[in-house]
Amino acid sequence: MTLVVTIATAAHQDWLVAHDTEVTDAWVQRCLLQSEYVIAEWQGHPVGFLRYSLFWGKIPFMDMIRVRPEHRRRGVGVALFQHWEALMRDNGATLLMTSAQADEPAPLAWHKRNGFSEAGAVQFGALQTVAEIFLVKDAS
Repeated sequence: MTLVVTIATAAHQDWLVAHDTEVTDAWVQRCLLQSEYVIAEWQGHPVGFLRYSLFWGKIPFMDMIRVRPEHRRRGVGVALFQHWEALMRDNGATLLMTSAQADEPAPLAWHKRNGFSEAGAVQFGALQTVAEIFLVKDAS
């Protein structure tokens, strides 16, 4: 078992464009330039990623975590999260944030298993008809 988790580089751009389908190619490139992707590789091949940003320009916010279906439930997502959490702590973060849609019980449960707790919800009207649940975790 050879799982390597690290900050993604430009060499991962094509794979990320193909697998991070929630954002544009330009956004993938922007995030790579800002080192806002963590990537998991199994035997040298990408199998998952974590994309983040900074809420209010200072609070690390996990935007997306995705693991290829054939590698799920093998600890890849947790490894991505733990790597990111350690990086954020090393950078001085004392609070982490993420979110999930209210009708997605599996992601909500996963975040809670990894130490997050609900902090509130936001309705986005026609943009997203289901409430978005925001979660936080003390990183100090």
